[in-house]
Amino acid sequence: MTKRINIVLPEDTLRLLDKVAPKGKRSRVISEAIRHYVASRARRNLAARLEQGVVANAERDLDIAQEWFSLDEEAWRTKRWSTTGKA
Repeated sequence: MTKRINIVLPEDTLRLLDKVAPKGKRSRVISEAIRHYVASRARRNLAARLEQGVVANAERDLDIAQEWFSLDEEAWRTKRWSTTGKA
């Protein structure tokens, strides 16, 4: 379904639109541009939220990694011992 609207554009923007879309094709170009803009903003917002999460959780994640390091190391030694008979 489509709906007709009236929009106001700066003259330089209208000149750009005329270069990329002949009259009769403007609606398609404007629709694609809006969809691209919204998707681009969504990606930027997601990236920003992910970065904020990484920064906010960095200390916690480092603490967890350090806690598990000794257990991982012990597991490797145990596995090596069981397969080779040596430490």
